[in-house]
Amino acid sequence: MSISKLHVTAFMLLATLGGSALAQDSTLAATPPMGWNSWNHFAGRVTDADVRGAADAIVSSGMRDAGYIYVNIDDTWEGQRDAQGIIHTNFKFPDMKALADYVHSKGLKLGIYSGPGPKTCAGFEASYGHEEQDAKTYAEWGIDYLKYDLCSFTEIMRKDAPHDRDKQFQMQKAAYEKMHQALIASGRPIVFSLCQYGWNDVWKWGTDVGGNLWRTTGDINDTYQRMADIGFGQLGLAKYAGPGHWNDPDMLEVGNGGMTDDEYRTHMSLWAILAAPLLAGNDLSKMSPETLSILLNKEVIAVDQDRLGKQGDRAFAVGMTETWTRPLTGNALAAGLFNRDTEEHSVPLHLHDLGFSDRAKLRDLWKHEDVAATKGDYTVTVPAHGVVMLRISQ
Repeated sequence: MSISKLHVTAFMLLATLGGSALAQDSTLAATPPMGWNSWNHFAGRVTDADVRGAADAIVSSGMRDAGYIYVNIDDTWEGQRDAQGIIHTNFKFPDMKALADYVHSKGLKLGIYSGPGPKTCAGFEASYGHEEQDAKTYAEWGIDYLKYDLCSFTEIMRKDAPHDRDKQFQMQKAAYEKMHQALIASGRPIVFSLCQYGWNDVWKWGTDVGGNLWRTTGDINDTYQRMADIGFGQLGLAKYAGPGHWNDPDMLEVGNGGMTDDEYRTHMSLWAILAAPLLAGNDLSKMSPETLSILLNKEVIAVDQDRLGKQGDRAFAVGMTETWTRPLTGNALAAGLFNRDTEEHSVPLHLHDLGFSDRAKLRDLWKHEDVAATKGDYTVTVPAHGVVMLRISQ
């Protein structure tokens, strides 16, 4: 068989076995997903009414127009399976199809939660042994996004391979691949979010099992220390991210009240430079003007959503200050000057070190104003736990 015929035959085989997978990978999550998730604020209390309220608020606040389109239900929506094994919702969600229709009518998309084990993290029904049924049900409901949380599957791994870490790893990959194939078979494009806390260097194999994004860490909480540990801990992961497959340092805590506005700006800036999903986790019906201004900063969002799809990384670190940069379309660069100390610091930026001439243009993305370097140097005071975020272009 000639090389050209071999290529055609291989392509036809791929199209037959996984053609929808190819289409899905090229169209889903071309930029990091943006939206809202119920867990950080509502946790196990979330209801149908809460989700509808979040959808309403996303539209009325301007968040939808800024790019926040996924409305994601986390754990505790699940009810029991019927005699045929089909999953049903519990009393908090009387009609998931009607809820999806409502969310879609707002120009938004609906996300849901499950896991490869028998039970979810909160002890509700998960997808073990019912992957194809569940994916089919999600598609029939109109689901657009699935967060798939490892949780109780770890018990199966330990039981079946108690002392074999490599076998446990292979079992974990197979479990995610099984749901990936089920999602493809459902016929509906559904973003696949792997939630297994960064174990086994998931960034190295997440795309192999169909992941559009994968958690790189354990859970975030609404404290500066935890947010900073997670965000600055993404050092070195940039090469594993790109269009359709993103590192996920967990959801945003902006507006939940545990950090200062400067700390929340650090949170938002760092996630944007990391090309991280921007999934708000606050009560959208009770946002202060400052919270809304952080979540709606279109210049910072533009960095996160930059079509080049290159994740940023740390460029310099001096004492308690760090400078992180991210390549942008048009040969531009985003730079975050972060101060991790509890008192303000003066942070210098030397344009030549970043490959720019003295004539480079600088824009402060939080002040929404152009600033100027002096002979190629720009020095700025950064508040405690704060950030100055710049866009640099020639």
